[in-house]
Amino acid sequence: MTTEVSRRRFLKSAAAVLPASVIALRTAPAFAQAAPAPLEVKARPIEAFDPRDPTHVRYGALEFRSGLILTSPFRGFGGLSGLRLDRKGEQFVAISDKANWFTGRLVYKGKRLAGLADMKSAPMLDSGGRKITSRGWFDSESLAFDGTTAYVGLERVNQILRFDFGKGGILSRGQAVPPPPGVSDLPFNKGLEALVFVPKGQPLGGTLIAISERGLDAAGNIQGFLIGGPSPGQFTVARTNKYDISDAVLLPSGDLLLLERKFSLLEGVGIRIRRVPIKSVVPDAVIDGPTIFEVDLGYEVDNMEGIDTHVTDGGETVVTMVSDDNFSMIQRTLLLQFTLVEE
Repeated sequence: MTTEVSRRRFLKSAAAVLPASVIALRTAPAFAQAAPAPLEVKARPIEAFDPRDPTHVRYGALEFRSGLILTSPFRGFGGLSGLRLDRKGEQFVAISDKANWFTGRLVYKGKRLAGLADMKSAPMLDSGGRKITSRGWFDSESLAFDGTTAYVGLERVNQILRFDFGKGGILSRGQAVPPPPGVSDLPFNKGLEALVFVPKGQPLGGTLIAISERGLDAAGNIQGFLIGGPSPGQFTVARTNKYDISDAVLLPSGDLLLLERKFSLLEGVGIRIRRVPIKSVVPDAVIDGPTIFEVDLGYEVDNMEGIDTHVTDGGETVVTMVSDDNFSMIQRTLLLQFTLVEE
């Protein structure tokens, strides 16, 4: 039996019964190092998103550009669950399930991803300068930026932390954001999974959108929250085909992309993206939108947990996704890029 077949069988079976974000925390000193730690990340190119047909590049509204399989001797590398890029799609900030920051630069060869450079890491700190894991806070699943202010969602404790990157970067200290009503009632390990900050000048400008992984209302839909902004309140995402939320991002057009996944013994593993008009995201609404991308483990995917977009100098909208390997030897950290095809 090949390693690839073993990996896919494991994901189809074990992932349905084990929480996707279960990880083992290592004992560590409460205070962080004084400077970010440099690290090396090795990148192996993904030659074809469809291993059965390298000429197959179009998947719904997305066209495959390139991808990388990432590995590192750095002990804390992995578990990537949130990713935000700069406007050029080069500099990035990422977070891991174990409450670690990662920063670096995407290296391109033409339009294709070629590697990662200038990588650094540091643990997330609380307001007192201690690692947040010393408080039992981890499972950092979601990341959003408002200028130089970073927001991080902690799933299991359903907390949101605010970091002033303009002052300290990945060594800045997190301040707890008072959660709105309903957030503390989200189920254990199915809580806050996606954060999106809506820029001023757009509908809901100044709002932090927070969506749970699978915090369901009485109708079976996924709970979401509008924090701050002109219309704070709650909404829900229509849950279909047993998909759960893993991340979200706002397109330059104003539409919201919802990255979703499902794990089932009967149906296997699926990765999906839905596109939702931001104007439909209002208090008490049940939001939904067309599926623009849907694949299974027959393609080069894993536990895709982070999504972001940028626009190239040529006007192409590029969708970048990253996977959370759960620090498992039979899962992978993948970085994938697609072009959004507007028709």
